[in-house]
Order: sequence, then structure tokens, then C-alpha cells
Amino acid sequence: MRKLRDPAVLHDTQQADRRHAIVRILRNDVVRRQDDLVLMLQRDGFEVTQSSISRDLRDLGVLKAAGRYVAPSDDVTGANGNFGALAPFVRQILTAGSCLIVVKTTIGSAGSVAVAIDKAEWPEVVGTISGDDTIFIATRSERAQSGLIARLRSTFRV
Repeated sequence: MRKLRDPAVLHDTQQADRRHAIVRILRNDVVRRQDDLVLMLQRDGFEVTQSSISRDLRDLGVLKAAGRYVAPSDDVTGANGNFGALAPFVRQILTAGSCLIVVKTTIGSAGSVAVAIDKAEWPEVVGTISGDDTIFIATRSERAQSGLIARLRSTFRV
């Protein structure tokens, strides 16, 4: 059992507190730049850098839409959550070969959609790679690809 003063426990607690604060800020304020979020968190007493905030935003599945950061709904952040909040950002779902799926999203949304897919822990998914508006999803087999295509189209209504 780890002691409360263990640095790893302190780090985990600080990270969880910071991420909770990020979601609260994004739900209550308009945040257009990561630097602005850093300042808001520093005012709340958090020691943060832009790079730590960037990782937090990615891990939380935060979207950037209409020039502002948007926190995902509680359902989306849950492991088998309702992806309805992300559906408007998914534009196309295509196959590439027998074990690769390409998901096209609106600009800036791919990372958030990929995080939600990863958190769902669907058995067909080996892994995801996302860019700005494109996600590559590797599947275990051609059969898994077919099943995942159907799941994605149903989930995102595409």
C-alpha cells in the first residue's frame, strides 16, 4: 500500500484535481487558447505549464470547436458512454485495406473522437492514431473491421 505522502500518490491527486478544474472552467467559461487556460488554473492555485495542459486536454477528450475549447459530456468521458455529443463532428467512415478504418472528422475534432473510441475499449480496436481531422483505426481482422464499421456508423449516425 502506498503512503499518502508518496510522491506518486500526490502527483495522481494533483493531476485529478487539475483535470476536474479544467472541466469546470471549460463548462463555465469561454476558453479560446491554452495559454488562457494556464492563467485561469494558475489563479486557482495550480502549478501548470502549457505542455501539461495540452496533455490534459487530449486525455480528457476536449474538443476545439468554433474557436473555443469544449469539455466533453460526462457520458462521452465514460468508458462505454453515449457518443451523441461527438456525432456531429464525424463526417465519414471509410475502409482502407482489410484491417484499417479511416474516420474523417471536422477540423480539430479527430483527437477527441479517437480518445472516446479508445476509452470505449471495443474489442475490435487494436489502436488509433489521430491527426487534426483524420483517425486511423487498426482492427484485429477483416471480420473485426466489418463489425467495427457497423458499430461506428450506428454510434456516430454516419
